[in-house]
Amino acid sequence: MKGMQFLYGSAVRWRGSVSVTRILATLLLLATVLLNHAASQKPEDGPYRGKYIGKFNSYHHQASGDVYAVDEYTFLLTGFNYDGNGVDTFFWSGASNRPGPQGFIVPDEYGKTNILERYFNKDFTLRLPDNKKITEVKWLAVYDLNSQNNFADVYIPEDFEPPVPQKAGSLTAIAGGPMVSSDTIDILDSKTIRITDFTYDGKAGDQAEVHFWVGVGPSPSSKGSKVPDEMGYLDPIRAYDRETITLELPGDMTIFDIDWFSVYDVGARRDYGSILISDDLNVPPSLVRVTPHTESLPNCRQLHKDYRVSWEVFGPQITIQLAGNVQQDEYLSFGLSGSEQRSQMLGADVVVAFIDGHRGYAVDYNITSLAPCVQVLGQNKGVCRDDVVGGLDSFQLHTFSRENDINTITFRRTLISSDSGDKEFLLDRPMYVVWAMGRLDSNNEPTYHDVYPKRNVQIHFNTSEPVNDCFSFTSREDNLKDVWERQQIFDRSVRSFTATLGPAGGKRGYQGITGHVSNGLAWYINGFLVPELWLRRGLTYSFLVRGGNNPHSPEFYHPLVITDEPHGGFDRLSDARQSEIRVLAGVEFTRRGRPKPIAAGPLCLARHPEGQDRRLDDNFATFKKFNRTLKWSCDSGEPAVLEITPNTSWPDVVYYNSFTHANMGWKIHIVDSYSQSARNHGTIYSFDHSIRLLLFTSILVVWARLQK
Repeated sequence: MKGMQFLYGSAVRWRGSVSVTRILATLLLLATVLLNHAASQKPEDGPYRGKYIGKFNSYHHQASGDVYAVDEYTFLLTGFNYDGNGVDTFFWSGASNRPGPQGFIVPDEYGKTNILERYFNKDFTLRLPDNKKITEVKWLAVYDLNSQNNFADVYIPEDFEPPVPQKAGSLTAIAGGPMVSSDTIDILDSKTIRITDFTYDGKAGDQAEVHFWVGVGPSPSSKGSKVPDEMGYLDPIRAYDRETITLELPGDMTIFDIDWFSVYDVGARRDYGSILISDDLNVPPSLVRVTPHTESLPNCRQLHKDYRVSWEVFGPQITIQLAGNVQQDEYLSFGLSGSEQRSQMLGADVVVAFIDGHRGYAVDYNITSLAPCVQVLGQNKGVCRDDVVGGLDSFQLHTFSRENDINTITFRRTLISSDSGDKEFLLDRPMYVVWAMGRLDSNNEPTYHDVYPKRNVQIHFNTSEPVNDCFSFTSREDNLKDVWERQQIFDRSVRSFTATLGPAGGKRGYQGITGHVSNGLAWYINGFLVPELWLRRGLTYSFLVRGGNNPHSPEFYHPLVITDEPHGGFDRLSDARQSEIRVLAGVEFTRRGRPKPIAAGPLCLARHPEGQDRRLDDNFATFKKFNRTLKWSCDSGEPAVLEITPNTSWPDVVYYNSFTHANMGWKIHIVDSYSQSARNHGTIYSFDHSIRLLLFTSILVVWARLQK
């Protein structure tokens, strides 16, 4: 036992005649150590629950159970029983010497002060009211106020110290290595480490395998385990510049299982900065839910804390199992890279696996462009199903299940496929692979992925010994970040809008604002990300469109269209679906009845600067801060002009969107007059502010021309 090493290492020696006093003192010391060890409730005694207070003294109505301190304010009751036959019975606590009328009600596990019902072997927490601390009370009881009878009680030991987050020093660079430093490292609970002002300059080299690394022993060594970064990735860590990050120990590992934490180069076997973890940490138990998952295949690779791939090669076939902690409308994708030198999405051959209700799917896809599947000059390009581009769906679904929010999908494919568009699984060397997780659209097609690696990933599918670095899935309740401010342009003086393209901005951006899945790009109107527009019937407005005018580009060809349907992508819809949509502007129909866009202007695009990771978009507190980091690039040429004059036949709400791709725009409110009530719907921008934005956009365009 880790906490008992000192006791066993300094055993008591009985030599000759030893005084009774010394014997009693030694026994007392032994008892104290044992009691402290039991009270600390180390993991070897079972799942860590906090600091043990004691067992309920049971007097009446079968009230019993064990009590722990989770933190300064919270009790954990385990195996609690009570027959529910009391008349006016509550959880009761106080500072008197023993339970009696002088005390207060402790709300039940639901935060209610109702009379207690029956409990049978139940685990739950109780939080003291009014921010009272456990150290301010002397007992917790099951008490009947009507009869003033004490059914059960447990006493808080004197000098009791409830679990609290602990400080564990700081990181400092080691001579000869890259710059690593931090302020205080806090052990928040049994699985959570927070590093304040963490810096790693990333100068260990492009081929370095620097990870957050933990293990046992006197100092960091290669015999350790990876800790996922703050986003859950197991790739080598990126550069950090005085950032505060929170890390979660993987699987069922706790802080009591490790002796040190390090920033460690696994390839070079070098420690770049580390701290030692104390044996006797008195920290709160973790609220992370650990879900074990057993693989049915011999090989397993953990790609992300929420995603793993397992496989087995047998004869001419490979069986693959994907398992991921995903929402019901999300997919898992995995496949062979489009390049033999690195992990590359473009040109990749992948499977998209998901569960829709009671059916599982493992669909073969070919990636010819980093865009949704669209028709370019009569050919489908983008992320397209193999059977849509003239190939075969080569994956054979085997089994699928969804349990505890984890999708598990198993499928097979021959190593060498009969489809010329499929890549071969090679067995004589490692292969570069790609993977991603994201949301499905309304047609169960994959949209722009939210979770994906930035570094190369290699897998050898035919090792002599099974490979398995997988660990249990973990999850906790997400503290959802606020959506960026929903912008609105409401100004009777503004009759012209500049429409350009830019990044959709993660879950706080387009997805959060509209509630729709994103394809990665979105319309920026007068410099704002998908603002709501307010237009008056009878007035004429102009949209200066710069969404790309090259129909050969599946990624950057976005004529503007206005319809009564919120999603857009009119060109991708079936004839039957198109007939249900009213096109208000941006499309004309040929003699054959085929839609033709009329508002395609030269491309003006905002991009992330080189080196900025779009996976960190949600770290920006506001759109304004996010927007300041973007770099604009605008092609020469005049914008396409789309003029509209809303009339009485127009609905009250219409939508601007892309003709070719879905989910890029948002609402236009059509009003009869600019009433004051409409101003209450959101932030309103004055005429002067809108003019400044138009001038800013114009300056960008002029600057781009000068650069050419």
